[in-house]
Amino acid sequence: MSTPSGTASLKRWLVAWVVVFLSVLSGVRVAFAEEPDPAPTTESPVPTYRSPADQPRAAELKLPAIPASFNTRDSGWIHFAYPPSTRERVEPLIRDADKIRAELAVRLGQQVLRKVHVRVARTPGEMSTLAPEGAPYPKYAAGVAYSDIGLILLTLTPVHPNALDDVGEVFRHELAHVALADAVGDSRRVPYWFNEGLAVHLSGESSLLRLRTLWSATLSGRLIPLERLDATFPADAVAADLAYAESADVVRFLLRQQERERFPRLIERVHDGQSFATALRDAYGLDFVSLEYEWREEIARKYSFWPVLFSGTIVWLGVLGLFVLAWQKRRRKSQKTLEQWAKEEARAEPGAPGVAVAPRVHIVLPGQQPAEPPELPAMANVPIEAEVPKVEHEGQWHTLH
Repeated sequence: MSTPSGTASLKRWLVAWVVVFLSVLSGVRVAFAEEPDPAPTTESPVPTYRSPADQPRAAELKLPAIPASFNTRDSGWIHFAYPPSTRERVEPLIRDADKIRAELAVRLGQQVLRKVHVRVARTPGEMSTLAPEGAPYPKYAAGVAYSDIGLILLTLTPVHPNALDDVGEVFRHELAHVALADAVGDSRRVPYWFNEGLAVHLSGESSLLRLRTLWSATLSGRLIPLERLDATFPADAVAADLAYAESADVVRFLLRQQERERFPRLIERVHDGQSFATALRDAYGLDFVSLEYEWREEIARKYSFWPVLFSGTIVWLGVLGLFVLAWQKRRRKSQKTLEQWAKEEARAEPGAPGVAVAPRVHIVLPGQQPAEPPELPAMANVPIEAEVPKVEHEGQWHTLH
């Protein structure tokens, strides 16, 4: 039987071992908790996107030969080839090329368009003969950009007879496609909507129609989520117009004045190998969801009341109001003119205050006696000299010699 002192010693020994055991266990657990996560063995692949339809791709693209009948113009970085009969319509493109290139370099933050070949056709059919082998141009397009070889094809005749194609806008659109491909290294590194949106926004094409489309879609809640525009645009014409309008406006949102310096950073990061999503987050601090949310918030404020303000009824009421104001202004002006004329006529009446009356002159011929004006009885005593004409002037008679 143990003594009380022995029991106490045993308890102290057990407590000490328990404390040591718990301390060791705690240290092991802390060590496991602080162990860093193992580094990934492979990097996530950078996603690729589909190129726009007006940027045909092929395994091997070769620059086709220029038709012998075409004129050529070499401006260093850009080379034009066109039928002689189209020279007047091609000259503005040649003149504006340097300016467009400089603007694209500023927006993208780097030198682009080092070598570009532009082939101009008279008709869509002729444009098909200028396309590289194995990469035909889309039948609906008025312009095509083969970014891999720096080739742009244009037609001066619209694909559809009643289409309002502006060859200058199409030229700027296709140059923007080639410039973006130069800047990021491959057009497939950016979403479909970004590629087309940049080209549409910088070309300025159909800006009023795009504005109207966004008005209508914003008010009716028909905006298309951006994730649905990553790979392609809808086939339906109305939905496709909305897709182009949205894409251009999102790019406009990214290029707005207070954020403009971030855009070149986005392009540079994509060029350096980052995915578009990562580059967007690093440059703007936004993911796709946040970007779309902020953009929708802005256009909701911007477009919600404009359609009402510029609806047909309001416009006609405004025109009518301007007409009424113009009519009233003209009426007041006419009234003042009539009053001025009346005052001038009143001052011109004989006897009116401040109006000088011309003196009366009477001529007396030989053998005639001058009449005595009833207003001037004093003239009765004027002597008469026969055979000598006399003239009355200011109440006095004078003999003519």
